[in-house]
Amino acid sequence: MRLASAVLLAIAAALLASCATPQRDYRPDALAIMKRDFHARGSAGMDRLNEDAVQAACNQHQDNPPQGVAEKLQKEQSAAIKWPADGKLLGDWKSGERIAQDGRGMSWSDKGGVGGSCYNCHQIGPRESSFGTVGPSLYQFAKLRGYGADIQRYAYGKIYNAKAYNLCSQMPRMGHVGALTEQQMKDLTALLMDPASPVNQ
Repeated sequence: MRLASAVLLAIAAALLASCATPQRDYRPDALAIMKRDFHARGSAGMDRLNEDAVQAACNQHQDNPPQGVAEKLQKEQSAAIKWPADGKLLGDWKSGERIAQDGRGMSWSDKGGVGGSCYNCHQIGPRESSFGTVGPSLYQFAKLRGYGADIQRYAYGKIYNAKAYNLCSQMPRMGHVGALTEQQMKDLTALLMDPASPVNQ
């Protein structure tokens, strides 16, 4: 009995000691491995391994940076959104549907503007039976929120750079990184906002 108690006390002491020991930061080691093994090819340059301030803040704070840090960085991201020079935020929703369906994304051999892969994360149109659930459902987006200019601007801005609205959003910064062209972002905005789009039926 005494031996069992002693063993239990030893295990408990070891567990407490391990809890008190600070966690090792493995990020520098992981980055060193990626820099060693990743080679630039096509549009995929070594710069992809460099964190910007947004990525660093979200990584360092497990997607929950201090409010002041998040607000400052979100304002910077918002100020960097390039709005269409012609002031028009809506394109062709039919083209937007094709872009949303295109699951190719931006690979190392692409120069951008190849596809949105939107269905990988969102429910959008009512006829699509296979969609991801990482992001919220966008079905009936404008029907539920309204068709006004402020919602159009929000939709375009969110597609351009979701981190301007939620700093540690999992959504890619489609316009910010050049994955989509201005016209493609207009078409996707129309898919969400046009009353004739199946999204709003």
